[in-house]
Amino acid sequence: MSASIPLGLLAAPTRHLFFTGKGGVGKTTLACATALALADRGRSVLLISTDPASNLDEMFATTLSNAPRPVPGAPGLSAMNIDPEAAAEAYRQRVLEQLGKDATDADRAAVREQLSGACTTEIAAFDEFVGLLATRAEAFDHVVFDTAPTGHTLRLLSLPRAWTGFLKGNDRGASCLGPHSGLKMQEERFQAALATLGDVKSTTIVLVSRPDRGAMREAARTSAELRALGLANQYLAINGVFAATDPGDAVARSIETLGRQVLDNLPESLQPLPQDRIPLRSFDMVGLDALRQVLGGEPEHPAKAVADEPPAAPAMPGLGRLVDELASAGRGLIMVMGKGGVGKTTIAAALAVGLVKRGHGVHLSTTDPAAHVASTLGATMDGLRVDRINPREETQRYIAKVMASRAADLDEAGLALLREDLASPCTEEVAVFHAFSRIVMEARSAFVVLDTAPTGHTLLLMDAAGAYHREMTRSIGTHAHGRVVTPLMRLQDPDYSRIILVSLPETTPVSEAAALQEDLRRAHIEPYAWVINRSLVGSGTHDPLLVRRLRGERAQIARVQQGLARRLYMLPWQASPPEGLAALASLVV
Repeated sequence: MSASIPLGLLAAPTRHLFFTGKGGVGKTTLACATALALADRGRSVLLISTDPASNLDEMFATTLSNAPRPVPGAPGLSAMNIDPEAAAEAYRQRVLEQLGKDATDADRAAVREQLSGACTTEIAAFDEFVGLLATRAEAFDHVVFDTAPTGHTLRLLSLPRAWTGFLKGNDRGASCLGPHSGLKMQEERFQAALATLGDVKSTTIVLVSRPDRGAMREAARTSAELRALGLANQYLAINGVFAATDPGDAVARSIETLGRQVLDNLPESLQPLPQDRIPLRSFDMVGLDALRQVLGGEPEHPAKAVADEPPAAPAMPGLGRLVDELASAGRGLIMVMGKGGVGKTTIAAALAVGLVKRGHGVHLSTTDPAAHVASTLGATMDGLRVDRINPREETQRYIAKVMASRAADLDEAGLALLREDLASPCTEEVAVFHAFSRIVMEARSAFVVLDTAPTGHTLLLMDAAGAYHREMTRSIGTHAHGRVVTPLMRLQDPDYSRIILVSLPETTPVSEAAALQEDLRRAHIEPYAWVINRSLVGSGTHDPLLVRRLRGERAQIARVQQGLARRLYMLPWQASPPEGLAALASLVV
């Protein structure tokens, strides 16, 4: 079945289509629907996810790997995930092979240890991405990239410049990525990849957003940063545009009005971009039939099916109850996690405000590169300290600290070499982890609420905590057990840390939160609770499209209640975005 294609983007598509945007705006859905539409036209298409938390497997109901595999039921379409761990191991092997026959086992072990950090995983994933741009995708007419949320993607795309600056004139042998010769070998490929992405005849950068103020602000910020990297051929895809069919439905009318206000007041930098607007759909966009309908039309539904929908909401406590339970501990770390776009920042800010209202001092911070906490709060209040882990500032602070600590031990030449080593982008990884560790330790005597980056980026931070824990354990030996407490041990302690997983009542966010929960459990970290955010259940809407969406919501809420969450709380859909202290406080009464 061939879908009708309303997207101007596909009138004359470039070979590379690079989908990016804030978490939860529908990048994966639109990337999959676009790739499928091109394949249905008879083109050969490769769809690649660069997101560490990829859900392409679920979208196509098939098992993918780090090599292209045909998608069953979609002739001409192949898909793959860039597996960061597999890419990192392949990268390690290539670097180790360059050591030569004279290298000892100790030399190889030392290099492998240097290649164990999250920074290596990041550069290896980018190396895999570069290889796909350069050679492995030659057999395909089009290559469609589904990327991680924008903060992670911008970091990925900035790597060629960062590493070129570090490598220039640096031939001293080893780095956190192993021998520099191994990395220098990739430098030309990195630059070629960036040139390809910046070629207007070859690549289109598709900024995906929703008719939501936060998502549009993020799209504008991303557009500017991509332009600074030389990626100027941009296209705006606005997903989930809603039009009410019943003017008497207050909920539907409110949703349409909020969206219309955003569309009528696009950020100035986005206004010149060519754009497509994709309607909100009533169905879960999983599976080939649904993905074809994304760019087709809303299927017909009998009126009786809409009328039969029950209005009752499932009984579950709200955020006020959750804050009461958290407050009873008197102190501790509260980490809010989940897929991008599910409302983690809103939930984290509301929990922090609720704790302050109950008489506690709170430090609210974020590890998210997008850092929307301050704009969500809108103002300060007594008892609440707000900041963020700023990678650039933390890196400068870390470098200054290391240089000061070694100043007495090194001569000018030694200090120059140390300064050169610290210019490595890997230093940022170490600096951010140190900042994260400091915040974790603050919760020994106060409340700390941490709004985390979208899941893939957060898992890299968890990996860093695990690597640090293993290194500490190895270096101090078992005799020090009980005397040293690492950040990972704090996260594993249920009396110290409480992990809150946030999801929307939709298939993909619930699946990603469930996968994150399993990853945490493998690290012996047990989530404390789930929060279902922005549920329309119980809102009283009778708009036909929204009522059909409620069926899926109920199914996902039941899925979380019956098999995933030990504790479950709900934050209903809000007629106005909950921004500002008063609005946030109203969520947690």
